[in-house]
Amino acid sequence: MNNVRQRAEERVDRKIKFYRNFLVYIIVNAMLFIINWYFTPEFWWAAFPLFFWGIRVLKDFLMAFVFDDKFGEDYRERKIQEEMEKLRI
Repeated sequence: MNNVRQRAEERVDRKIKFYRNFLVYIIVNAMLFIINWYFTPEFWWAAFPLFFWGIRVLKDFLMAFVFDDKFGEDYRERKIQEEMEKLRI
């Protein structure tokens, strides 16, 4: 039962991490675009952090909601068992 709680806590922590990072991502990039628009509208340099930081936010989203437990602690053990089954054939 303790293992289930630990896994649930890890899942919740990943989701909280995503929400916090996404909020900071939105706020900081909005400020960068305002600064960019005000001081250097001829070159949209603010798109670079938006894109590259966005890759990290997307990764956090995928790990929190899409792949959830696919690569959890028992992933290695499952793969070892699969390889052992292949070797027996």
